[in-house]
Amino acid sequence: MTTAERAGAAAAVATPVLAVRDLSVSFPTETGTVSAVDGVSLDLASGEIVGMVGESGCGKSVTAMSIAGLLPGSARVSGSVRLNGTELVGTRESALRRVRGKEIAYIFQEPMTSLNPVLTVGRQIGEVLQIHERMSRRAARARAVELLTLVGIPSAAKRVDNYPHQLSGGMRQRVMIAMAVACGPKVLVADEPTTALDVTVQAGILQVLRDLRDRLGTSILVITHDLGVIADIADRVVVMYAGRVVERAPVTDLFAHPYHRYTAGLLAASPTPGRHAGTDRLQEIPGLVPVLSVQPDACTFADRCPAADARCRESAPPLEVARAGGTLAATEHLAACWHPCPQPRTQPEEANR
Repeated sequence: MTTAERAGAAAAVATPVLAVRDLSVSFPTETGTVSAVDGVSLDLASGEIVGMVGESGCGKSVTAMSIAGLLPGSARVSGSVRLNGTELVGTRESALRRVRGKEIAYIFQEPMTSLNPVLTVGRQIGEVLQIHERMSRRAARARAVELLTLVGIPSAAKRVDNYPHQLSGGMRQRVMIAMAVACGPKVLVADEPTTALDVTVQAGILQVLRDLRDRLGTSILVITHDLGVIADIADRVVVMYAGRVVERAPVTDLFAHPYHRYTAGLLAASPTPGRHAGTDRLQEIPGLVPVLSVQPDACTFADRCPAADARCRESAPPLEVARAGGTLAATEHLAACWHPCPQPRTQPEEANR
């Protein structure tokens, strides 16, 4: 990387498109208050793809929904979410409506329940353009055809008049993507965008996201439990557990050198070609993600961790730099673990770089 490129990258990190700081979300229930997200912080730079992973119940989707104020009114949200420096937490609903779809767009994990079954896909894409771009119905329809072509739907001029049930699962997901990028949003949140799709269709959807990032410069937050998706598309990874960020790193570094015991467990539980041949079984992480009424001042993974000791159960480890990766914040590897995974010894040539 040249000096100019490093300076540009540093500026992008210093002024991220999306900056989340100490975000916490809780919900009142019949049995008490449930803490779903606890002190989450992350940045999304221009044109960057960040993956967020973790088991179901770790707080990934709640974090994503809280970014643009999509949680129910009962949710108690604190912290800061800034889009190009503008605070969104606490913003009036009328102002958030202007942001949703225009500045921040979402791709939800089940297009059949997200799309209106009684409207054509062209009409649904067109509505976004009519509301945010003040287009006429005819102009919105023409733009919908262009967007369907952009996301790789063949015969877009005909498909624009199809209803959701007339399209395959992969095509419906592409329609969702077309609707999400209709107004050229700065941030795209993709919540399980490849769920229930076969691997061929999944690869096509991920390629569409990459192309959109390259063509439009859109920053993308991809939420998934599939580490294969993260390895394929992400630049950086945020690992969540029980509402907290437990590890954050560049994607190649995280897969090569996981620090948190939970991250290592996720990687060990993922099938790898050749590694699990014959009788070699996948490893599992014992236990379940806890449902927390109050976030404890302790490591929430302690009860499932083979390396946990008294310190883990008495104090929460801070998220701190575990492996420095240069001068850019985006290249640092951070982890919150009192007993991180053993790392391979640094090779002489690596130490002299």
